[in-house]
Amino acid sequence: MEIVPITLKEANAFVSEYHRHHGPVTGHKFSIGLSDGDRIIGVVIVGRPVSRYLDDGWTLEVNRLCTDGSRNACSMLYAAAWRAARAMGYKRLITYILESETGVSLRAAGWKCIGQAGGLRWTGRRKPTVDLYPAQMKTRYQREVEE
Repeated sequence: MEIVPITLKEANAFVSEYHRHHGPVTGHKFSIGLSDGDRIIGVVIVGRPVSRYLDDGWTLEVNRLCTDGSRNACSMLYAAAWRAARAMGYKRLITYILESETGVSLRAAGWKCIGQAGGLRWTGRRKPTVDLYPAQMKTRYQREVEE
C-alpha cells in the first residue's frame, strides 16, 4: 500500500461510494489517498474542527476516513494525516468515532482516547431535520505535539 495525493473531489467520490454513515464534505485543508498500486482503497479528509471551541488555528480534524476494508488501511491513513498536519505546523489533530466503533486503528497509529464527546444528536437552531449519522455517543481521539 502506498500513500498518494488525492483531490477533495476524488476523496468525496470515494466517501460517497464506501462510507457507512457519512456523506461528502464541503471543504478541507487537505486530503490523502491510499493506493494498492492499481486503485484507491482509502481516503482521509482533514479540515478545520467542526466545534468552534476547538477551532483555535492550531488544531485540525479528520472529518472523514474511509476505506474499502483493506487491512491496516485506516491506521496508515490516520498516521499519514498526523504527519501532514504536523509538517504544516499544526499542534493537534482530532477525530471522533461512534460509540460502537473500537478505535483499534487509531490506537495503532498512536492516537490517544480523550473520552466521550458531544451528544446523541445535533441540537440548536441549525440541527438537521433528519439524523445525519447513527444516534450514538461519540469518542474523541487526538494526536498532539509533545512539548
